[in-house]
Amino acid sequence: MKFSVLVGIVPDEVEDKVIDTARKDGAGGVTILNGRGIGFKQKKTFFGLTFEGSQSVLIFMLEHKLSIKILKALKKEPDLGDSMFFTVPISHLTGINMEQLHQFEEDVKKEM
Repeated sequence: MKFSVLVGIVPDEVEDKVIDTARKDGAGGVTILNGRGIGFKQKKTFFGLTFEGSQSVLIFMLEHKLSIKILKALKKEPDLGDSMFFTVPISHLTGINMEQLHQFEEDVKKEM
C-alpha cells in the first residue's frame, strides 16, 4: 500500500473549511502547525510596516489514491483564499494507527 502526505498551506480563516472538506472525502486525523508567510508582493500596513500573513500548515497522512481524491475535492472548493496544496510520496512509514490502516485497506478493496 502506498502512502502520501497531503500538505495544505492555508489562511487561518479557511482552516476549518479545508479540514471539513478533507474529512468529508475520507481523511482521518490532521496535524496543524501555525505559520507565517510573506507573499511575492509584500503587503504594506500603516507606518510602513510589512504585514506577514498568519497561516496554518495542515498535514494529512493518507493512502495515495485518497490523497489525490481529497486534493481534487479541495481544488473544486470555492473561497479558499490564497491556499496551496501538494502531495509528497512516502517510501517508509511507521507509527500509523492500525484502525486507520484497516480503513485504508477496506477502501482500496472497494475500489477494485
